[in-house]
Amino acid sequence: AINFALLKAQTGKPRANPRLVFWPEAAIPDYIGERDAEARDARARLANLLGPDDLLITGGVKLHTRRMIDEGYVSEITVAAANSVFVLDASGSLHGRYDKAHLVPYGEYLPMRPLLSAIGISRLVPGGLDFWPGPGAQSLALPGNGKMGLQICYEMIFSGQVVDRANRPDFIFNPSNDAWFGAWGPPQHLAQARLRAIEEGLPVIRSTPTGISALIDANGRLLAQIGYHRAGAIDARLPRAHAPTLFARYGNALPIALALALMLLGVALRIKPR
Repeated sequence: AINFALLKAQTGKPRANPRLVFWPEAAIPDYIGERDAEARDARARLANLLGPDDLLITGGVKLHTRRMIDEGYVSEITVAAANSVFVLDASGSLHGRYDKAHLVPYGEYLPMRPLLSAIGISRLVPGGLDFWPGPGAQSLALPGNGKMGLQICYEMIFSGQVVDRANRPDFIFNPSNDAWFGAWGPPQHLAQARLRAIEEGLPVIRSTPTGISALIDANGRLLAQIGYHRAGAIDARLPRAHAPTLFARYGNALPIALALALMLLGVALRIKPR
């Protein structure tokens, strides 16, 4: 309730012009992606914060269930979860979901679970459910606002894997919860986000609960930021994307080819004619 009140206060009131509202990773505890009455109520509470044409993009959790039949009775059990981002409009309808693909071992899932759990090793965070990975980089359509690429938290460090090249977005949203990483993690995450902006020629939006939230243009420049352990909101226009860069077209094939060429040149220079 306290966190929701803080997010509500920072979101502010609806305005005449449509807004995109970006909340951090795992910003809400409610399972808004489900179909039950509790999920509908949660979506309605969020929708009340929005103007008619606003969209809320927020981190949350998606549950994965499995139907079980036991002695003729059908039931659904929860078998896993996903670290997700949801797009919600003012009517409470969902317009898309992205599931984190690069999960944190021992944090979001336990590798080799049958073996490690048998010897008493568990995840380093509370909870009995493992997270399942999503399919990878995706672009979600935002009605009236182009396309959004998504990378949750440290997914942003995977150079060459942050954008769906077959469906190039207009910007990248990078929600994160950097409280895991102490004071040294947020500046590194911010620096990595700036590098991805330069590589892909795309603006980046970072939203975090503890800092550093930021708006980054397609040249990697910081247009606005909220410092570490400071509350606040950034109210700004989304910068324009550049045309696809060479890196956006070819990815890490270019630096790998250059490295091989330099190695061959080094070998050639060391070979002396007899």
